[in-house]
Amino acid sequence: MTDSTDSTAAAGLAEGYEISTDRDRVDAGRVHHWLSTDAYWAIGRPRETQDRAIAGSLNFGVYNTATGDQVAYARVVTDGATFAWLCDVYVDPGVRGKGIGTALVAAVREELRPYGVRRVLLATHDAHEVYERVGFEALAKPEQWMVLTF
Repeated sequence: MTDSTDSTAAAGLAEGYEISTDRDRVDAGRVHHWLSTDAYWAIGRPRETQDRAIAGSLNFGVYNTATGDQVAYARVVTDGATFAWLCDVYVDPGVRGKGIGTALVAAVREELRPYGVRRVLLATHDAHEVYERVGFEALAKPEQWMVLTF
């Protein structure tokens, strides 16, 4: 994947922020801190695990254009053809309420659209409205889905 900031305008991102898919821009230490200390799904996740996840995923960062600081993150696990899983979506508490999360998820949707994937899945405990704004909906037939948990 190439670096993409074109999705910034299309995603409705607030002025002063930009979205990039450049893995080299990801502040891995900051992302690890956010997720391992404040994200219910990743509390205690080891740094090594997070680094491997970043290396094996499509990464999306939101950056303050004035400072260059990363203010949000999301990653996608995909085969690039039929399936994608959106995960580790996190917005720094200091910038929440500015539409950054919704813009980030919209940018992910637009980046994945040309791949032709049939479904993009995610799991959330408390942010359904963010994802619904960009087209996600509850599984129509959840009884068809299964999970293997270790």
